Amino acid sequence: MKSHKKSLLKNGAQLLVECLKKHGVKYIFGIPGAAVMPIMEALRTESHKKDAPQFITCRHEQNAAFMAAAWGRITETPGVCIATAGPGATNLLSGIATATADRDPVIAITGETPRAEHFKKTHQTIRTATLFRPITKWSEEIQDVSAIPEAISTGFRMATLPHQGAVHLTFPLDVLNSKTSQKTFEPKPFSFGKASEETLLQTLELLASANYPVILLGVGATRYRICKSVRHFLEKTQIPVIGTFEAAGAVSRLLANLFIGRVGLKTKEPGDIALLHADLILTIGFDPIEYNPSYWHTTSAPIIHIDELPADPDNYYQPTVEALGDIAYTLDSLSERIPRTYSFHPQAKKAQRILFKKPNSQHTSTVQPLDFIHQLRTVLDDSVTVISDVGSHQVWLAKHFFSYEPKTLLFSMGFQTMGVSLPWAIAAALARPGKKIVSLSGDGSFLMCAMELETAVRLALPIVHIVWRDESYNLVKIQQQDVYKKEFGVSFGNPDIVQFAKSFGAASFRITKPSQIKSVLRKALSLKKPCVIDVPIDYRKNLSLLRPGELLSLS
Repeated sequence: MKSHKKSLLKNGAQLLVECLKKHGVKYIFGIPGAAVMPIMEALRTESHKKDAPQFITCRHEQNAAFMAAAWGRITETPGVCIATAGPGATNLLSGIATATADRDPVIAITGETPRAEHFKKTHQTIRTATLFRPITKWSEEIQDVSAIPEAISTGFRMATLPHQGAVHLTFPLDVLNSKTSQKTFEPKPFSFGKASEETLLQTLELLASANYPVILLGVGATRYRICKSVRHFLEKTQIPVIGTFEAAGAVSRLLANLFIGRVGLKTKEPGDIALLHADLILTIGFDPIEYNPSYWHTTSAPIIHIDELPADPDNYYQPTVEALGDIAYTLDSLSERIPRTYSFHPQAKKAQRILFKKPNSQHTSTVQPLDFIHQLRTVLDDSVTVISDVGSHQVWLAKHFFSYEPKTLLFSMGFQTMGVSLPWAIAAALARPGKKIVSLSGDGSFLMCAMELETAVRLALPIVHIVWRDESYNLVKIQQQDVYKKEFGVSFGNPDIVQFAKSFGAASFRITKPSQIKSVLRKALSLKKPCVIDVPIDYRKNLSLLRPGELLSLS
């Protein structure tokens, strides 16, 4: 009997992996190290089983965190990343802060030196849980092996509760090696009810008295179930709609006639013009971290806030009504009771015409940002996932690349972190197997994550990564030019990007003139392996990105 009981014991690392399996984890992104060796061994011994998590060996911990975040955003289940103690954990920090600010659910697991060493100045000992607390929803050191199922279950729940974000759990090495008979927990789903009847009636009353309401969609509107309800609400009401960068794809092609573009910068975009002339603003799943209300709520128009969480106190964002609860249930209830449809304010309609005006044929010998974006849109179907890094290219895409399915155009706006594109593309390709993934970066952000080309090649993922090259951190450069009329510290050199990509085993091409854009894109999209496209881009019109209204004339 004694020997049978002993055989039921497992160590903390084995229990941890069992908990991750119980929560349906398919991939774990990370880099191994001494402090997580027991976890790596538990993953190895489980790897032959059908439901075992697959470990994706990355080339930098920050990129592992980015991959986990993209998995969390696309699948709406927490992505998992792992790093060892000391520098492994600290390398995760930017990626984890990005996940929390961008509202992507992530579980970050780090190893820790044994508990007996925590009071000493010894190798790789750092109070990791304390380090992660300001950038996560919850960060804790698990000090008892029997607490592992509780910690993992709590972590998954915390990561997925609104606002979604990252959770960090760190495990001392002696806890990972300790024996236990503790069992795992069954995951328990949670849900919210619809908003209260009182707030629904108040919302309907405000809508009844409005002539020119406008809807502002935020990051919460792109969750798949909510997106369906948003579209039904738009069909019923015909209210003009705009979105933040991270709300991209919530408005379908069939509803494009209601769309007035994206907002997220201080410039006067078509959507900003619509907000300026609205007599009622409905925000759906909006998070102020995406677009500061002081930039867009400059009138006395009342706001209806539709979300799971109440609005944070803000001088410029004080909703008249807060319809709190499950967003989809709330919208469906309103859709059943809306008494009428609405029309555009004349100025909003004029702004929309500018937005959808086709670009003039430029007849230039160089590749222009706007021309490239429009040609890219013509060769992609709506199911292709397009991923943007951070830089001038992000602003061009946000203004001019229209997407019509949720989570098929991905931006980092909460934190605006450079280097996300290729790691996000890798996770997107794993989350959407067999689907094409297109990512786009500047040459500045490309070399921040280019080491993951090896990961993409190793996994044989059909990613097309486009590099807009101009030998500078361009978005910073144009801000310097705008404010100081001078630039400083923003220029650099590059390797031959085509040869660089080939050295990893990726396919690679270079586009040097507009006539090559479509043919090269189609060739790259036909391949079943990673491909990099180098594009020397003509950024001479970029200063207009920062000047209110100027870019509209370029369309």
